[in-house]
Amino acid sequence: MTPETVIEIGQYAMRTTVFVAGPMLVAGMIVGLAISIFQAATQINEMTMTFVPKILTVFLVLLLTLPWTINQMVTFTESMFNRIANM
Repeated sequence: MTPETVIEIGQYAMRTTVFVAGPMLVAGMIVGLAISIFQAATQINEMTMTFVPKILTVFLVLLLTLPWTINQMVTFTESMFNRIANM
């Protein structure tokens, strides 16, 4: 296995990780930012007010993107197994 192949596999793995985790992280960040702005405007500093909506948002996005996420992971796994078989 050449160093270029290792780098290519690593890049593919990192890209797949970002694609799979990205929607949930972005949704949690947007909700967290909106709640922080609301808290700054109203001067309410309740920890559960930030925690619960972010968890619910991440869970909802996970449920909505689950078929696509599974497809991405299966494609990555099949690609890796095909690479192993071709060595």
